[in-house]
Amino acid sequence: MVKLIERVEKALDTIRPYLEADGGNVRILKIDDHMNLELELIGNCSTCPMSAMTLKAGVEETIKREIPEIKNVTAMNVTLSKISKKKKSVNYSNVSKTNKKYIN
Repeated sequence: MVKLIERVEKALDTIRPYLEADGGNVRILKIDDHMNLELELIGNCSTCPMSAMTLKAGVEETIKREIPEIKNVTAMNVTLSKISKKKKSVNYSNVSKTNKKYIN
């Protein structure tokens, strides 16, 4: 399990500069026996309205690409309901340059 945590940390290190640029970060809480990874978004990421998008499109995608045996990635302080189902009605003008790459 230690090697797996090291691999997850290495994957997270590739996206941390983007999170840190906006005053946030991420930390590992646990990896269970079913290969579910639980994280915590910290700093500005914990209160950002785009945190669910960052988790799904940035953090989860990076981790699953680097460590395919991870089945699920969640953050204890993020709910997917924060992602707007009506993408066109969301105002993206306040999104930082570092997070714009996650928006399709």
